[in-house]
Amino acid sequence: MKINTDEITSVIKQEVQRHATELEVSQVGQVIQVGDGIARIYGLSQAMASEMLEFDIGDGQTVSGQVMNLEQDTVGAVVFGDYLKIKEGASVRSTGQLLSVPVGEAMLGRVVNALGEPIDGKGPIQADEQRKVDIIAPGIADRQPVTQPLQTGIKAIDSMIPIGRGQRELIIGDRKTGKTAVAIDAIINQKYTHQTDEPVYCIYVAVGQKESTVSGVVESLREQGAMDYTIVVSAGASEPAPMQYIAPYSGCTMGEYFMWKGKHVLCVYDDLSKQAASYRQLSLLLRRPPGREAYPGDVFYLHSRLLERATKLNNDLGGGSLTALPVIETQEGDVSAYIPTNVISITDGQIYLESDLFYSGVRPAINVGISVSRVGGNAQIKSMKQIAGSLRLDLAAYRELEAFAQLGTDLDKATQQQLDRGARMVELLKQPQYVPMDVIDQVLQIFAGSKGLLDDIALSDVPQFASEMIQYFQGAGANVREELESSKGLSDELEAKLVTTMENFKKTTSFAAINSDD
Repeated sequence: MKINTDEITSVIKQEVQRHATELEVSQVGQVIQVGDGIARIYGLSQAMASEMLEFDIGDGQTVSGQVMNLEQDTVGAVVFGDYLKIKEGASVRSTGQLLSVPVGEAMLGRVVNALGEPIDGKGPIQADEQRKVDIIAPGIADRQPVTQPLQTGIKAIDSMIPIGRGQRELIIGDRKTGKTAVAIDAIINQKYTHQTDEPVYCIYVAVGQKESTVSGVVESLREQGAMDYTIVVSAGASEPAPMQYIAPYSGCTMGEYFMWKGKHVLCVYDDLSKQAASYRQLSLLLRRPPGREAYPGDVFYLHSRLLERATKLNNDLGGGSLTALPVIETQEGDVSAYIPTNVISITDGQIYLESDLFYSGVRPAINVGISVSRVGGNAQIKSMKQIAGSLRLDLAAYRELEAFAQLGTDLDKATQQQLDRGARMVELLKQPQYVPMDVIDQVLQIFAGSKGLLDDIALSDVPQFASEMIQYFQGAGANVREELESSKGLSDELEAKLVTTMENFKKTTSFAAINSDD
């Protein structure tokens, strides 16, 4: 029997190829110091800035980290996870990868940590893909002007400080002035766009907050049916500083997944003061030189590279948008401090919440004088744009005259009328939490106030009168409301119809004229 050596050789070659394993070469270093979420590593001479590392904690388990400092002999890294499990002398492996988080539809309705891992006890998440956390924002050529409104459902904001899809609007104020409440109301109001308009997906990033507070926010969103289209990213006060530092970028990355698919996204960063504090902690521990107020020199870049990622993409790229609502906490109303001024200069306007207004019962406690939207009327429906101008002027005149009125001087009839109308407009703009309002209903209420139809209503009755008027427009006056909704603005004819309908409603109500003590 003749043996075919060529055949045997080819079979052996195939078997060798099948069992050949690629030699995996990875650089391994050693931990020489660890503590407070920071590790110093020796032996990673080829490590790159922002590269992901794996710390060996025994039993085949690892903790992830990221390179922050490249020094002459060592590498300074932050640890994402329990740094207490890492011992001196432990081995560290470089991965050659940048930090990525899971993204996709499966994340909706879930509460995750800064690395995208679920912390709500509902099991693992089958994510669509992984996306890099720190990317360069889209360039100017990839963007288009902001023109589409993002309705918050809050009368004072949608009328005077309008927010557009793709805008960055800062919510700023002292602690306990309702900053989170404004952001949560804006998220809840997006429920209505999911039924009619192009839906807006929401990301709520909680940085450095108590777990009980975050739990309360999640419960409120769930009760209002808003968790169906919302992702909550939580890096609580008890978590290490690296997790608090990275959380806003992770939330932004999860939102960008939808933006690049042509969808609309609202990102709330609550709050960036605590992110700056955690970044300062990391920087000081890494022995980076401190600057003003001990913050590192690149703390402006920390926030600018996050907020520049908010944009309205051009139509060639799908026309998706990412709107950012960063929150900043001030000390004693000092908006000229380092971090507040930084973020004010990055954003396209700010909503300033004042503690004096809050405690006097004006809620939301928005100071209209220094709150501004740099997109303005471009992000409003035409009918709202037409009536909002007079509202702002009425309030400005009221604030000016209020100071004189407190002196107890005798006022002429015109001045008294301005004061009365201003007081009613302030009362009209008050709004309870978790009760966002449709923009057409807002137009109707503000129209009634600016046209003087509330001037003879007792101040204490204004909220109830306005509420019942909306019900009337949904019933007997429904045809006029529908005409307003479908119109491209307020014509003289439509204005006359609105005034007539409102006067008809006044005749059917039992609201008394102005009280003698008013």
